[in-house]
Amino acid sequence: MKKVIATDKAPSAVGPYSQAIEAGDFLFCSGQVAIDPAVGKLVGEDAAAQAEQVLKNVKAVLASQGLDMTNIIKATVFAADMNDFKAVNEVYASYFTSEPPARSFVQVAALPLGALVEIEVIAYKG
Repeated sequence: MKKVIATDKAPSAVGPYSQAIEAGDFLFCSGQVAIDPAVGKLVGEDAAAQAEQVLKNVKAVLASQGLDMTNIIKATVFAADMNDFKAVNEVYASYFTSEPPARSFVQVAALPLGALVEIEVIAYKG
């Protein structure tokens, strides 16, 4: 059985998708970009600043279900420019200080709303 997850502590979906879907012991979180949910606009002048907001958004979706960053088992980072790998990685590392999840880091041609970074995660509730 699946359950649609939505919280006002993270940005609303900008398309026909859910913030997350709970399926059994797993939470599949849609990609987050650096939209500040308080103002509903993309924030951050560079990839590091955007990564910080993205991870705050991910954390908010998880928290809405009583989870935290330690529950993440897989993350995918999408970047508009692979040259931002180091800057994004530094921010990312601050959220995963021990036992980080499996991860992919992929350069893409473009991201929604002109974002520089998008991150999607899968969390395990067990």
